Amino acid sequence: MKISNETKVGAIAVVSVALLILGFNFLKGKRLFTQSTTIYANYGNIKGLQKSNPVVINGLQVGSVLDIRTDKDMKNILVELNITKNVYIPSNSIALITPPLLTTASLEIKLGDAVSHLNNKDTILTEASSGGMFGSMLEKVDPVLFEVKKSLSSLDTVLVNINTVLDPKAKNNIGATLQNLNGITASMMQSTASLQMLLNSQTGALAKSLNNVESITSNFAGSNEKISNVVSNLDKTTTKLSQLELEKAVNTLNATLQDLQNVVAKINSNNGSLGKMMNDPVLYNNLASTGNKLNLLLDDIRINPKRYVNISVFGKKQSSSPLKVPLPDTLNSPYYIEKIN
Repeated sequence: MKISNETKVGAIAVVSVALLILGFNFLKGKRLFTQSTTIYANYGNIKGLQKSNPVVINGLQVGSVLDIRTDKDMKNILVELNITKNVYIPSNSIALITPPLLTTASLEIKLGDAVSHLNNKDTILTEASSGGMFGSMLEKVDPVLFEVKKSLSSLDTVLVNINTVLDPKAKNNIGATLQNLNGITASMMQSTASLQMLLNSQTGALAKSLNNVESITSNFAGSNEKISNVVSNLDKTTTKLSQLELEKAVNTLNATLQDLQNVVAKINSNNGSLGKMMNDPVLYNNLASTGNKLNLLLDDIRINPKRYVNISVFGKKQSSSPLKVPLPDTLNSPYYIEKIN
């Protein structure tokens, strides 16, 4: 069977295209015939990292950078790593970008100590690079200088943040605050000078006041015995007066109570007029009867005056019978009517 030239050309073209694709993917770091793992890492600055740059663990290349993507505001850069070696990467491992010094940039993975491992399409932890080869050399040669370099880097970051936060208005406010603080300091110095003058042991007003107080207390101390005698005499006098008045009042009250008890005793007994009046009903009835008879007499005089006083020359003596019962009186209390036997 004879193969045509067109078929040969077509087969050669297909093989060439396939070899071109395989070579291009090989240059990009892809290996079509081996199993690989894809891991993602997020950065704010990739420091010159490019596609196909190596991924290194403990100095051994285990893969390459497959792709680099970012959004429009360039705040987050996503780096896709293609791990071709069959290795276990703990989940707390950190991916560091080593900036280029003499060669291309690379991405180094610092292995962690977690039990779990990263799987396909997981995201690895990232942090800023420590300075690449120069940083490693500096750390080994002079650890103190390396720490100083790290501190200066951190200080530079802090200063940048402070300059970002402190806008012109905030800076003016800080300047005004410092100016006010200077004024307060000057006022405090004046107050300190005034206080020093006040506390001066020779001419200060406080010293003079203390001297006067000391003189007064000295006079009190010298007259302490006299003051004690006066207070003692006054205490004795007031004690005697209080005892005298109290004793007199108690004696008077006792005498009054005794007299009152005697009067009450006589009233409660049948001795005496008031006791008999309060305790003997016969005397009360006699007084009531006498009152009724007096009322009867007065009513009869008021009704039949001619029976008792006759001033008429030609008149005749009234012959009406006398009253036997007092007339009813509506203005005063009713009479006590006693039965007449």
